[in-house]
Amino acid sequence: MTFDDIFGDRKVMAILRGMSPRETVTVASSLWDAGVTVLEIPIGTPDAVASLRAAADAAGERGLRVGAGTVITPDQVRAAVEANAQYTVAPGFDRAVLAASQSAGMPHLPGVGSATDVQQAWLAGCRWLKAFPAAALGPAWISALLGPFPDVNFVATGGLTVSSAPDFLNAGARVVALGAALADPSQRDQIAGLLNP
Repeated sequence: MTFDDIFGDRKVMAILRGMSPRETVTVASSLWDAGVTVLEIPIGTPDAVASLRAAADAAGERGLRVGAGTVITPDQVRAAVEANAQYTVAPGFDRAVLAASQSAGMPHLPGVGSATDVQQAWLAGCRWLKAFPAAALGPAWISALLGPFPDVNFVATGGLTVSSAPDFLNAGARVVALGAALADPSQRDQIAGLLNP
């Protein structure tokens, strides 16, 4: 399985952070029903692993996949595996984390914020990269980096809203990730516009 399989032609990924297992599954279910089928549950704190496991189990019943986010150590990769995650996501690029995830049979989406980051990740074989923090980098960063790295697929993450997301897609991002914006019910309701522009 690769990120080509996971993302396909999907343009939106949801990030559900800081919710109880029950709330995570409730919000995830509403997003899945709305057509957002790519989901990340950050596990930056140990207590978040239970929410990841609950979401992964619920996704499995629908034939969907859930990834573990904020994975910055090999130990967190192991926790993601035990929670039935299908892929890992990190805020930065670390070869040890990439290797641990690949050894576990999971694709890894590393974060990048500079041309050096992109080059290092590209040389390590990564073709899907998380542009982070996207709101600070701006849409022009995406289009600029696609010049020297035309085969990279960027997932714009960090500080995006439903209204700002189209700018990143128009700049060449393959996917936009919405996290804090999903806590706002009015923005959740507008996601359909991103899915069906």
